[in-house]
Amino acid sequence: MTTKTGDLHPDPSGENSITLSPDWGLQETAMFANKVVEPALVAVLALSLIGLAACDSGTETTAPAEGASALAGTEAETGEARGESQARRAVLSDQLPYGEVDDELVYGHFAFPSDMIEPLPAVVMIHERWGLNDAARERADELAAEGYIVLAIDLFQGKTTTDPAEARDFMTAVIENPDPAAGNIRSAVEFVGETAGAPSMAVLGWGFGGTWAVNAASLLPDEVDAAIVYYGQVTSDEATLRSVTAPILGLFGENDRVVKLESINALRTSLDRLRKDYEIQVYPGAGSGFANPQSNRYDAAAADDAWRRTLEFLRVHLAVSDEAS
Repeated sequence: MTTKTGDLHPDPSGENSITLSPDWGLQETAMFANKVVEPALVAVLALSLIGLAACDSGTETTAPAEGASALAGTEAETGEARGESQARRAVLSDQLPYGEVDDELVYGHFAFPSDMIEPLPAVVMIHERWGLNDAARERADELAAEGYIVLAIDLFQGKTTTDPAEARDFMTAVIENPDPAAGNIRSAVEFVGETAGAPSMAVLGWGFGGTWAVNAASLLPDEVDAAIVYYGQVTSDEATLRSVTAPILGLFGENDRVVKLESINALRTSLDRLRKDYEIQVYPGAGSGFANPQSNRYDAAAADDAWRRTLEFLRVHLAVSDEAS
């Protein structure tokens, strides 16, 4: 992506075009949204945000999704996924700066239905141990097609890998110094809530990201309305879980060698004792990564059911209206 100055045309006539500066970054993006865009015109806001993603003064830190729409009058049409028969909405998506970590802009993958004309519920999506890769971006687009604003965040500062040892190093770095990750998630939650205007919000993650989804619900109980964890190692510590007010959906594999049944049962016990709102589904014979088509442990039946449960959970707890669904 090349940084350049250009004209952004929020309306087809071009009458309200705005000249962008290459020095624009996160603060200028928020100022633009607050001062120029009316709250009801969230589609215009989203287009503006995406246009500004290329206009910071630094260098690009993550690669844009392959095949993503360039947003110059085109739309990325998502195909059928996991056997679903209902037609889904066309999606616009691109790379976008949503916060700062250690004085550096962090970029995520921002996706939303192309026909969005008012605020929709949002999902902050957290990647697996492999980083914010193309598969994670595709998942974000898939969920956006169901009628959500989706921000897939990056906790690895643009790094991705297919090597398990390197992935372990990435995770270890976050575990040993969790404050930047917590700040990263806080920025993402604030971004979709305050800048994009989402009326409700969930945090969803797989594996490493699933752990952080529940962490986010604990750290930000007033902002997070629902949390979904796919095969993540979730604490059963009641002191940590006590602050969680959001309902939790946990999706686990019976044969997961990391998240064992003992820890899942301990989580159930703690949530019961704290009288929390939760659902936990354990898939017989499934292991960690059962919902990842790129994993050799992919289980199509479990993945289909988990996705169905995910969409229903979001529909109930984010209160998507009939018009937006």
